[in-house]
Amino acid sequence: MNTDKIYAEQIANEYAPKKTSKVIALKKLDQKAKRPAEIFTYTFGIICALILGTGMSLCMGVIGGKTILSMIIGIVVGIIGIVGCGTNYPIYKKMLEKGKQKYGSDIISLAKEIAEEE
Repeated sequence: MNTDKIYAEQIANEYAPKKTSKVIALKKLDQKAKRPAEIFTYTFGIICALILGTGMSLCMGVIGGKTILSMIIGIVVGIIGIVGCGTNYPIYKKMLEKGKQKYGSDIISLAKEIAEEE
């Protein structure tokens, strides 16, 4: 087995022009449909979790001192964080559905083309 030949072929393949296949196009369309919903969901979830943590810290007196006012503010802030975390999944589902509706017909037609070729 000639390892130099294998190595040369690997390097040549790396620099050769790539063909775009229909499967790759299908994967890109699928990602295009899902990515905005995922980005929003992760970002919104992280922000709401931080808000919830801030509210808990205020309630426990870790920040803001151990006063009644900071506890009340902490409860309000914590409830806002809980509501945000609770609404994150329904928002994700709606955004995902919109993305699927937007790119659904293109994805279905491309998937049918791929299925008919094989």
